[in-house]
Amino acid sequence: MSRPRIGLLFDYDWDALGFARQVGRADFDHAGFDLFTFPSNASLIGFDLARFAAVQARRGARRGWAGVISHHEQFGALAAALVAERLRLPGSPPEAIIACQHKLLARQVLGQVAPEANLPFAPLDLEYGADAPEGLTYPAYVKPVKAAFSVLAREVASRAELQAHTRFSWRELWVIRHLVEPFERVCRARLPGAPSAHRMLLEAPVPLGTPQHNLDGWVQDGEVHLLGVVDAVMYPGTQAFMRWEVPSRLPAEVQRRALDIARRFLAAVGFRQGLFNLELFYDPAQDRISVIEVNPRLASQFSDLYLRVLGIDAHAVSVALALGEDAAALPRRTPSAGAAASFVYRAFAPDQVPPSPTAREIARWRRETPDGLLFCFPKRGQALARDFKWLGSHRFGIIHLGGRDQAELRRRCLAASARLGWSPPYAEPGDAPSIDGDLADPGWSLPVATQPAK
Repeated sequence: MSRPRIGLLFDYDWDALGFARQVGRADFDHAGFDLFTFPSNASLIGFDLARFAAVQARRGARRGWAGVISHHEQFGALAAALVAERLRLPGSPPEAIIACQHKLLARQVLGQVAPEANLPFAPLDLEYGADAPEGLTYPAYVKPVKAAFSVLAREVASRAELQAHTRFSWRELWVIRHLVEPFERVCRARLPGAPSAHRMLLEAPVPLGTPQHNLDGWVQDGEVHLLGVVDAVMYPGTQAFMRWEVPSRLPAEVQRRALDIARRFLAAVGFRQGLFNLELFYDPAQDRISVIEVNPRLASQFSDLYLRVLGIDAHAVSVALALGEDAAALPRRTPSAGAAASFVYRAFAPDQVPPSPTAREIARWRRETPDGLLFCFPKRGQALARDFKWLGSHRFGIIHLGGRDQAELRRRCLAASARLGWSPPYAEPGDAPSIDGDLADPGWSLPVATQPAK
């Protein structure tokens, strides 16, 4: 009996590894390009998302695709939904993907179905490079209506800071427009009343140090299932991720509440088939969940962590969902670790960026750490400068490791970091800002839109 054939769109890095584990389960046809690697990312010039999806749908019809998958935030998830719709394959409607990825629309929907978990927000109706309006409330958290990887998302303390943050060079404007416009064109066609995605969004800031978590799950035939929860640990005094840890310390009862919030939101936007990722803050002092965003795809970076600790292969789940099979019936593997983490290595100034390891050094590291995963993200010139401006730091590497417990995991991380000459992503006790004390409502007073776009 022949294996089913699946279209895989924009599958790189963690997805490439995750789907490599599924080669005996299905045959895959690949399409898309890597946004972070030249010359692959030259395909961004003239890229049209709807046209790309139409080409892949014709290809899928010729080759008999039984499913289509993408966990790529910028283009892939929406492209896969467009292809699935054309070929009548399992998936969620493109409008559901748009409603999740359009951060202003998502806030409006959340305000209707789960207002207790929403943050005060307001659209910043500002053309690129235009003067920031007077009369806004500060501090404020500003982020693009459509973006990924926390690009251009940061807290600003004044109009001057907001003004500086939204000033872009012609190179930056070219990148921004070419990243957003493919989504914008599909959004205008499918949800013509939606606000432009070429805008920024203001939100009430959450106090620095409030614990952040990711709840991952899937929806099948409208029923929501929990995959797991990953805890975020930040670099002290920043909003930059230092590592992601499994198992989670988030209480089971809070996980249940967060899953219910996801259930209400996903039902409201019509998301009925696929993996999702809910980013949230949990303030234990106020016993409050605040939703950051809901991503209509797997957070692929966490798939390896779940496999190590829970024995659940999230990429196998995505294959089952794409084929319309019962994802809950998949067998679990024997866990290889009691704790696992995705360690994120960052520099916060250009002179702190270490030299990239050589091919020989990487090969030696992999021999000495056979169960570890290593990713290097070297950048230079304008790309490096853009990281510091848009993100406030440069992520130059990521390592995945497992251990019997948190103590062994830390020891292994220290050793693995030393082999590469990288500073380990651990803070000494007392380095992190305290989260005790005032975590109350920041008292925002911006006008808040509560009605969904028509």
